[in-house]
Amino acid sequence: MIIKFLGAAREVTGSKHLIITDKGKKVLLDCGMFQGKGLETDAMNRNLGFDPAEIDYLILSHAHIDHSGLIPYISKLGFRGHIICTHATRDLCSIMLADSGHIQEQDTVTFNKKRAKRGLPPVEPLYTKDDAIACMDSFISISYKKAFHIDDNIRVTITNTGHLLGSGAVNLEIKEKGKTIKIAYTGDIGRPRNRILKPPQPFPQADYIIAESTYGDRLHDDTIISDDQLLNVVNKTCVEKGGKLIIPSFSIGRAQEIIFSLNNFYNEKKLPRVDIFVDSPLAVNATNIFRMHRDCFNKEVLEVMETDPDPFGFNSLYYIMSVDDSKKLNDIKKPCIIISASGMMEAGRIKHHLANSIENPKNTILAVGYCSPPTLGARILRGDKRISIFGNQYTVNASVERIESFSGHADYNEMIEFLGCQDKAIVSGMYLVHGDHSAQLSYKTTLESSGFTNIEIPAQGDEVIL
Repeated sequence: MIIKFLGAAREVTGSKHLIITDKGKKVLLDCGMFQGKGLETDAMNRNLGFDPAEIDYLILSHAHIDHSGLIPYISKLGFRGHIICTHATRDLCSIMLADSGHIQEQDTVTFNKKRAKRGLPPVEPLYTKDDAIACMDSFISISYKKAFHIDDNIRVTITNTGHLLGSGAVNLEIKEKGKTIKIAYTGDIGRPRNRILKPPQPFPQADYIIAESTYGDRLHDDTIISDDQLLNVVNKTCVEKGGKLIIPSFSIGRAQEIIFSLNNFYNEKKLPRVDIFVDSPLAVNATNIFRMHRDCFNKEVLEVMETDPDPFGFNSLYYIMSVDDSKKLNDIKKPCIIISASGMMEAGRIKHHLANSIENPKNTILAVGYCSPPTLGARILRGDKRISIFGNQYTVNASVERIESFSGHADYNEMIEFLGCQDKAIVSGMYLVHGDHSAQLSYKTTLESSGFTNIEIPAQGDEVIL
């Protein structure tokens, strides 16, 4: 059996790991899009490293675009296998992939205008919204902990990781040469105390583990502390300074957590009287899907829902869908809160709000998650005083704050806690993926000190034989 690491190898996007059995069966774990590398990103996404028509099954850990975003692309190129995931993951993919296809179309129009000025021929988008809609026919959704037999020799079970609605660790049992090899792919690991979701659950004993390592060198604050930090930033910006609080946020997961925290402040009469706008059609649609999957909610949310049937809605909260209504937010002069995508500040409506707000010292930009080093978000967070948005230069006069414990990724102590269900003596090998190389090296040392052995950090294109 061979495992090929075709994405998220010594970096945090583009998750793709291909398993080839001795009988030639090809099973792909995730099919994510590379993000945040400018023009280089397009070439990386087009160069898959495999023939989509040869893939028998794709098993999806969760719906985030860096794990699912190339599914319409491989379907367009001939993938005709089945896609296995949880019910909530399928529901989220139905909106996220269509949104991604729409972005591909828009970005290509802009890109081709620049190419035309240089006398270059136009390029095609990776895929379109229609391609994304068409690929949904390939999805087969299953419940957590329910074994699904791919064939007589391969069985898959998905266990909850608490990272995103529907996220899961992929647990494979593959029979070869008279024995069964057990491979676990953690996907992205959530935090033990998530504001909305049930905590990560133990997963079956594995012989080999493909493990994420995003925060392999960091520890988070407690979520209670971060809620206090959020309320403090709201008061400091909107009450004391009379400014706008701009919160770049991923539309799925992070946005709902922030809304839920603000909802609790509202119920507790702690929230100042300011209007709050969720300016992301994808976040609006995703919130509706969250409402459909209360089976994924933790007991704290269910307790809130006993007296507050909608934990994602209150009187001063407004969901913005249309472009015209989004543009009107720029004309607001009074204090307000705007939650908009994307979380890394690379695309979407958030860039317009940044351009409109970042030069005003009354305003605050609040980052609530990870920003990959090449992104606009990372440049703002590291303190760059001059930044480019839509080709125009802006001076960063607004306050810049960061609350990392809103992150959906476990820190290194929490990841090791998640792995604590495993008998280390049985685990023959561990492969660290989905992390910057420096974080992976640090995490490798921590894992070894906790008793794990035979830990490797594969590079892009590496393969191992089990």
